[in-house]
Amino acid sequence: MTGGSFSRVGVVGLGTMGAGIAEVLARGGLAVVGIEVNQDALERGRGHLENSTGRAVKRGRLTEDAQREILGRVALSTDFADLGDCDLVIEAVPERLDLKRKVFAELDRVCRDDAVLATNTSSLPVTDIAVSTGRPTKIVGVHFFNPAPVMKLVEVIATVLTEPDAVTRVADLVRSLGKTPVTIGDRAGFVANRLLFGYLNQAASMLESGHATRDDIDTAMKTGAGLPMGPFTLMDLIGLDTCLEVLDAIYAESRDRRHAASPLLRELVTAGLLGRKSGRGFYTYDKSAAESAAEAAAGPAPVVGVVGVGPLADAIAALCDRAGAELRDSAAGLAGCELIIEAAEDAEAGRALLSAAAQAAAPDAVLAVTSADGPVIGQAMATGRPAGTVGLHLPDPAGTLAEVAATVATAPEAADRAADLLGRLGLTVVRCRDRAGFIVDALRFPYLNDAAAMLGAGYADADSIDAAMTLGCGYPTGPIADLDRLGLDRAVTVLNALHTETRDPALAPVPLLTEHVTAARPLR
Repeated sequence: MTGGSFSRVGVVGLGTMGAGIAEVLARGGLAVVGIEVNQDALERGRGHLENSTGRAVKRGRLTEDAQREILGRVALSTDFADLGDCDLVIEAVPERLDLKRKVFAELDRVCRDDAVLATNTSSLPVTDIAVSTGRPTKIVGVHFFNPAPVMKLVEVIATVLTEPDAVTRVADLVRSLGKTPVTIGDRAGFVANRLLFGYLNQAASMLESGHATRDDIDTAMKTGAGLPMGPFTLMDLIGLDTCLEVLDAIYAESRDRRHAASPLLRELVTAGLLGRKSGRGFYTYDKSAAESAAEAAAGPAPVVGVVGVGPLADAIAALCDRAGAELRDSAAGLAGCELIIEAAEDAEAGRALLSAAAQAAAPDAVLAVTSADGPVIGQAMATGRPAGTVGLHLPDPAGTLAEVAATVATAPEAADRAADLLGRLGLTVVRCRDRAGFIVDALRFPYLNDAAAMLGAGYADADSIDAAMTLGCGYPTGPIADLDRLGLDRAVTVLNALHTETRDPALAPVPLLTEHVTAARPLR
């Protein structure tokens, strides 16, 4: 199967991404011309193609005959003039505007007047490239995701100058290759990277501020938010230098603090600590970076007291039942409890219930606050025994993650004991400081707010935004679907708490969310 109106396609730059794009095109039956700057780079590109298709043969996904056919469709050269007969040329050189403009100047010179030229930039404005050419109406962004042979999403970017026909033809080509095209306007970072890197950058700032440890943040987002990997593991995989380049490009356009690169990230890049490719980044790669920092605590299930009624109280009761823990919910039984969890549906009721429970509790019992209209410390002080009180958050009450927040008044031994007791209930425990949103919600809801802002601005529709994050980033659920699943009222509550705490305008709920909450309508 060939790509509709395109039958011969050039790829300039045969690094991992460019070689992957060339492979995808050749797998689709197209004749491909691969261009590199010199013979050494060309041989490295040939190696990328042979190794990638060779792995597919070993895994039984390609036959040796099919591999030979694919490689036979790719002509490799160091001469730009060999692109003269191409209908479409895709540039895939490093993310430097000066370098890309130099490539497009050469393409202008050698390519047919009717050829469409595309850039695979992941962060730079396509318009900045287009206006430097003699054919801005035929310049399109076509952003593949790494590894290109595997990832299904391709962002197709139209500038205000691009002919609609050129965009349609490129989108049709992408579809013919078995990929899902998402056609959008020209904003730095487009959909996926603009959403992803704001979240990654916030995680780096959270680490730098001492809010939580690297391992606890990664564990929280994998276990509590269901993401395929934590933010620091992902940044190390992407490459910290690449992360910094993308953030700087987006910030140059947006001036949004969420994309102002964390000083910690910039420091690591300056030191040459770039992640997996350098052997050290946020993690050190002389041993597995996938080791979990959270281990199940050993010991018998604790005696747990619950004060309050509602869905959370019911979920804690079910948790205790699964763990074989004794559950007590009357004042008379609280004296023998090791852990007393407040599970009221509003903070005022929770404060009263926990204060009463504190009077009956044993001196060494840990008190846990789950409902708070502000910092946990306010609830803790109201108990009369703040040294023994922690904040507790279950991002998914039916899940396995427990976030424990220590206030400035929490005794270290009480925080340790809370983590131990919750671990003995079969939960994965992470710790953080007493800040709005704990870890999961503090990272998750600003990212979802960014997606809602994108939707509200009309930049992309709900399906495109969700496809960008599920197909492009491997997220289990897209952000718009996630907002409806988690509840828009919950999103607005958390975002208001984050905004009140930080006064960061980027953390205030966007008008689309508050409007839909008022109307009691989901986003879809």
